[in-house]
Amino acid sequence: MQPIKEKVSNTASSGKAHVDIYKAKAEEKVEKAAARTEEEKEIAHHLRKAKEAQAKMELHNSKAQHAADKLRAKQSQPHHTMLGTVPPQTGTAVPSYPLGGNPTPAHKKHTYM
Repeated sequence: MQPIKEKVSNTASSGKAHVDIYKAKAEEKVEKAAARTEEEKEIAHHLRKAKEAQAKMELHNSKAQHAADKLRAKQSQPHHTMLGTVPPQTGTAVPSYPLGGNPTPAHKKHTYM
């Protein structure tokens, strides 16, 4: 379940980053339209680049956090193979009785001739 949760969270973070980048581009257009000099247009361009870089950095930080959350959840759960195990017993590993059950008494054995 954690990998699915991580993927959904990453997708949501990616969507947010794309929205932030789109906003930065739209703001750049508005600022360039209002700019009177070439320097103001250049400033608007650099601000857009900075906002895009900020959005990408936040996306990578979010993905790292999601991976850490997945790992933390994975480590906090008990290992599934450890559930229901019985502690090892001391003593001999070979039974002291015959494995085939009771042997057939000698007087009931059939011999074919």
